[in-house]
Amino acid sequence: MTKHAGKCLAAVCGAVLGLTVGCSSLKTPATADVAVSKAAVENAVSAGGVEFAPGEMSSAREKLALANKAMADKNYKLAVDLAAQAQADAKLAQGKANSAKAQAAADALQDDIYILRAELDRAAKSN
Repeated sequence: MTKHAGKCLAAVCGAVLGLTVGCSSLKTPATADVAVSKAAVENAVSAGGVEFAPGEMSSAREKLALANKAMADKNYKLAVDLAAQAQADAKLAQGKANSAKAQAAADALQDDIYILRAELDRAAKSN
């Protein structure tokens, strides 16, 4: 083998190795992104997102399903994009659910304060 042929073979091997590493690195982040998005959707469901933010939950689930389909089709860039959108929708749903729960707790506390004040006023008038 000549020096020139050896250099060409080394260059081709390097290019093949680079493409292999590059393509495999596209799949790994997509898989991780889809998994993180799935966890975000599950967290939003646990927080009450279905009840308090049904539109956002529906969108998150739909985008997660599309991300999974993109993964199956080996369209990893689309899978990453859809996974990020699903995660954002799920976090919004979780935030809305947490906000609604906090508002409900604040409203209940206000009602309790109102009742206590009324009882104190009634007790003060009877003395």
